[in-house]
Amino acid sequence: MLFDPMYMILMLFALVLSGGAAFMVKLRFKSGEKIAISSGYTGAQVAKAILQSCGISDVSVHEHKGFLSDHYNPLNKTLNLSPEVYNGRSASAAGVAAHEVGHAIQHSQNYFPMWVRSTIVPVANIGSNLGPWIIIIGIMLGAGAEINSGLGHYLAVLGVALFAMATAFTLVTVPVEFDASARAKRQLENLSIVKPGTEANTVSSVLTAAGLTYVAAAINSILMLLYWAYKAGLIGGRRND
Repeated sequence: MLFDPMYMILMLFALVLSGGAAFMVKLRFKSGEKIAISSGYTGAQVAKAILQSCGISDVSVHEHKGFLSDHYNPLNKTLNLSPEVYNGRSASAAGVAAHEVGHAIQHSQNYFPMWVRSTIVPVANIGSNLGPWIIIIGIMLGAGAEINSGLGHYLAVLGVALFAMATAFTLVTVPVEFDASARAKRQLENLSIVKPGTEANTVSSVLTAAGLTYVAAAINSILMLLYWAYKAGLIGGRRND
């Protein structure tokens, strides 16, 4: 299965697409670090200023190890910023910090797509890790059987359904991330943390590049879902290879 030419092509495509998107984010972030914001705020100060302006007092801001490891944890309501963002006074730092606050705002306002994403996380993790193996076992057990009967078929359907939940997670993540970026840019503008022109454009460039990584992940997941459904015989006819 793993030596299937179609599978290898999809893996290569995924590697190029995801790698290219990740490289673009790093490139844009490094470029944006050269643009100092006129307000002089660090990323941590940007985050705290936006949280305060939105009346969110139960979210704490922390420094977190790892380059671009920034994230908002809704379970303990912590905003975790990488050293480059936490201490940075650049357009990149301001944009990333504000983006993560965008997730905190979504959480406080019960933003529906974010709620959906959080709800399907457990089954999505199972689907991503175990779904393909269940499909492979189903194909092996179902070899030579009718597509609509047998244990192999039902295992294949289960595996595809589980992987579909992982794909759904990547799809719903896209609007969640772009909405957080839109909220970030509005807050940065409303609080005059970044100036229109070069500063604002740099923030937009960095956040757009970051958003495209999630688009790439969704595209890759959709293609793999179609592949597994095809190999399981659920689309395109019965497969015995």
